[in-house]
Amino acid sequence: MSPKSPPRRIAHLDMDAFFASVELLRYPDLRGQPVVVGGRSVHKPVEQPDGMRRYFRLRDYVGRGVVTTSTYEARALGVFSAMGTMKAAKLAPDAILLPADFEAYRHYSSLFKKAVRDIAPLIEDRGIDEIYIDLSHHPEETLFLAQRIKNAVRAATQLTCSICVSENKLLAKMGSELDKPDGLTILTREDIPTRIWPLSVAKVNGIGPKTAARLHELNILTVGDLAKADPLLLHENFGAHTAEWLHSVANGEDDRPLSTGSAAKSISRETTFERDLQARHDRELLTPILTQLCTRLAADLNRKGYVARTIGIKLRYTDFRRISRDHTLPAPTADPAVIRRAAGECLRRVDLEPRFRLLGVKASGLIRQEEVMAEAAHQWDLFDEDPAIRFPSVPGSGS
Repeated sequence: MSPKSPPRRIAHLDMDAFFASVELLRYPDLRGQPVVVGGRSVHKPVEQPDGMRRYFRLRDYVGRGVVTTSTYEARALGVFSAMGTMKAAKLAPDAILLPADFEAYRHYSSLFKKAVRDIAPLIEDRGIDEIYIDLSHHPEETLFLAQRIKNAVRAATQLTCSICVSENKLLAKMGSELDKPDGLTILTREDIPTRIWPLSVAKVNGIGPKTAARLHELNILTVGDLAKADPLLLHENFGAHTAEWLHSVANGEDDRPLSTGSAAKSISRETTFERDLQARHDRELLTPILTQLCTRLAADLNRKGYVARTIGIKLRYTDFRRISRDHTLPAPTADPAVIRRAAGECLRRVDLEPRFRLLGVKASGLIRQEEVMAEAAHQWDLFDEDPAIRFPSVPGSGS
């Protein structure tokens, strides 16, 4: 008889206001003040002759950029990441404005991850500022171990993090937000009614704005409301698969394993037909199949937190020949419409006269969504630095 596996202990570690906290290491005199990261290079602090620094204020900003991150003092004034910087300036005009420095953020990201791996090597990398950690087989007691990880991160980076240990990824992720900043949370199944159910449904990882809005229309506002919702009501509004998933996550159920190996290199979706098909004769059948494959691939990318630089297609002909074509995108994406168009471009470059049995769509050149969003927020501002830089008109846009 094989030995019984230990109970799952999954931790989610999230660095506190990561980009802003890295900036405060460089500018410690700003501690305790509302600080917003998201300015341009022209907003870099200016050294004065007396050695003091002159900082730009949020009210000095003019442009189309968005906030990359903000300190907790700025968040108390209503300024959050992904908010338009001009809007943020109206809420907190006196907040300090700093440019983003992604090279520094990557450096500190590697430091904190190494510190954790030295204690608990089974890590799923979720982006520049967060990780999951599998502690199930670690011999130390949970509270002591979590504190030791926090201490190691602090020693390696001089930064704080928030960590939650629970039985699965869903609860660990939600729990790491409960006691921020510098939080340490042990979340058990018995804690779900008191700590998880009062939260908004939008706090559940995987419930996006559209689903949250629809739930609100049904008067399902909190996770507790969702846990107690009529299964038939959920089925009628979201379909069987999503309804089952919503009910499960509202009750804290999640059996996803950690991806502790190297980062994914590609994600694909494919289907093998019951009979051989030909592109021209079976177009009405093939078109929705291709669209569905692209939609499912986009859902896979979003669920796993990736965007793709390259989209490809694969065909297997009836003589077992395989052929593939790739299309590199101007910007990484997880948008099903963009993926569908790219797949169509690939199909124009293959021989569609022979019959084929298999059709597949692949996304490669994967990068984490969190890193792309942060960099994109910064890059938008670069277009404002030189008024001569303009986007070209898009064919068919009427511009």
